[in-house]
Amino acid sequence: MAKKEKFYVVWEGKKPGIYTSWKDCKAMITGYAGAKYKSFDTFAKAKTAYNGDYNDFKGSSKKKKVLTAEEKATYGEPNLYSIAVDAASSGNPGVMEYRGVDTQTVKQLFHQGPFKQGTNNIGEFLALVHGLAYLKKIGSDRLIYSDSRIAIGWVKKKHCKTNLKQSQKNKDVFDLITRAEQWLKTNTYTTTIVKWETKAWGEIPADFGRK
Repeated sequence: MAKKEKFYVVWEGKKPGIYTSWKDCKAMITGYAGAKYKSFDTFAKAKTAYNGDYNDFKGSSKKKKVLTAEEKATYGEPNLYSIAVDAASSGNPGVMEYRGVDTQTVKQLFHQGPFKQGTNNIGEFLALVHGLAYLKKIGSDRLIYSDSRIAIGWVKKKHCKTNLKQSQKNKDVFDLITRAEQWLKTNTYTTTIVKWETKAWGEIPADFGRK
């Protein structure tokens, strides 16, 4: 019987990311004080965990905690006067794409890709910047949702802090990263960026549905 595939999330280590072998994961956490990591049985679960908080996943990986009605109520309801963005990557790195949709109708507003090589975090970052530029261009005051804390942080710092090495295979993606960073540095915007609370509201409307 073939060995069951596992995906290893490293939240804090030498190079945070999602790894497909224990050997690679171990290399990122060995000798790193306070390393935070965990294995998952699917890439989709690993992606959700990596974009979330380690404390929400450090327990059993078999079943994620289900919020009570009272706990869900503390998050309120999502603002439907908004757009939602998300990315998908078949591997990390792997074939990547991203898109933005109307949160209420799920009508696709923009889509880029697939690109030959990228990462989920890069896609989330590009999707957010694309969304900001889109809303500014049409003069909309809607807010924008993303389920990636990492991408939101990169946008705030105006820098895509990826560990992916540039190559001919991913040149188009890095060209987009350069354009996105330049846009952030030369434009102002009033759009509010909000974290989509997956554990309370379910998958973000822009999700590609690859579960």
